[in-house]
Amino acid sequence: MAKNVISVEGLSKSYFVGHRSQTRGNYVALRDVIAREAKNFARKALELVQGRPIIQGDDVEEFWALRNINFNVAEGEAIGIVGRNGSGKSTLLKILSRITDPTEGRAILRGRVASLLEVGTGFHNELTGRENIFLNGAVLGMTQREIRKKFDEIVAFANVDKFLDTPVKRYSSGMYVRLAFAVAAHLEPDILIVDEVLAVGDAEFQKKCLGKMRDVSEQEGRTVLFVSHNLAAVAELTSRVIVLNAGTLAADGPVSDGISAYLSQVSNATVYETKRKDATPHIKRVEIVTSEPNGTHQAKRPLEVKILVSHREPMTKGRLSLILVNQFQASVVHARAFYTEYQFGREPGETLLTCRFPLIRLNVGHYHLRMYLSEPPGAKAYEQLDGLCPFEIIRIEDSVLGGWDSSSCVYFEDYNWTVDDDQNKKERGPLELLTKPTVP
Repeated sequence: MAKNVISVEGLSKSYFVGHRSQTRGNYVALRDVIAREAKNFARKALELVQGRPIIQGDDVEEFWALRNINFNVAEGEAIGIVGRNGSGKSTLLKILSRITDPTEGRAILRGRVASLLEVGTGFHNELTGRENIFLNGAVLGMTQREIRKKFDEIVAFANVDKFLDTPVKRYSSGMYVRLAFAVAAHLEPDILIVDEVLAVGDAEFQKKCLGKMRDVSEQEGRTVLFVSHNLAAVAELTSRVIVLNAGTLAADGPVSDGISAYLSQVSNATVYETKRKDATPHIKRVEIVTSEPNGTHQAKRPLEVKILVSHREPMTKGRLSLILVNQFQASVVHARAFYTEYQFGREPGETLLTCRFPLIRLNVGHYHLRMYLSEPPGAKAYEQLDGLCPFEIIRIEDSVLGGWDSSSCVYFEDYNWTVDDDQNKKERGPLELLTKPTVP
């Protein structure tokens, strides 16, 4: 039986959050100044006692990013961690990576840990790529001889050999993350923790990273914790999924069960919306318009997807990819708005894009949307979203009783059968077509 290399027991993390009053006007009286300073003094005293920073504001509340999380991870397991934005995934990884301390409970990790939580984690901007490779190896407790043994593999994987002696502060985000991942994956950590940063790379690099993580887990017997909104990548790489919801452990089990539990969090609907207000281009709202209520759609009926893109920071050559994904995490339909045909986002503002499928021919089953917002390959990747707007395809004609189950096929075409036997020759002639379709 494999030993546990990660043990999480009653893990909780809280923060004090300050809120500025919306009712306070521009006029400030002396009593307001005295009251505010008294509050600030009390907060600073509490901060000294508890050792936790407090965000300034008129009102303060305690926010629990994680609450009573418990799980174990065995040696060699590849675990996917999924959840909606704000569910506590990043906080959990920061605690496991020893970046922040828990408020309650404990996390025990046995072995060397390499973390890739954001672009350039563990890199020193003023040092060159070469120097950062040796620095990261030293942090992991490796000797220079061990690092040199892996050096050529790291450089080849990251494809930054021409810029090895350039300070990493001059790297593009793609170069940064390629080198950071190569270092984290090749310097033989016992536990590899990877957050959603792989979304920065292009599709080829993401595929390369997934292959390396699979090798780390299956061939080298090391443990991998992988956080991603790309459910297909989670299903391909991991054998178990942990689902977080509002800081609590919502599910922990096999991949199929975990992904279903995650999708059920957003199953209310046919609408996705974010409250992001930054200038970086992002998908602000998605709505799927089905033929029936509650996200149900009849086969062979028109299907519409409406996408609102915010781009206060203009895009040069915007591209939006829309993918319909089935319950087995297979991409079955791919539609894209590409700058060569559909130009959008060149001026600051918002754009509403509507994708209409005039005759959707998906088989019965459960589906959801996956989206990518980017510039052309090799340029910026702004955002990738998965598990959006779950919907169900149904068929209501008599043939549904004949076995239109989701495992038989994912897509169907109109077809005709030719029946040529003695009976049909007598009744209809030798080559007459029967137009009534039957179950494949």
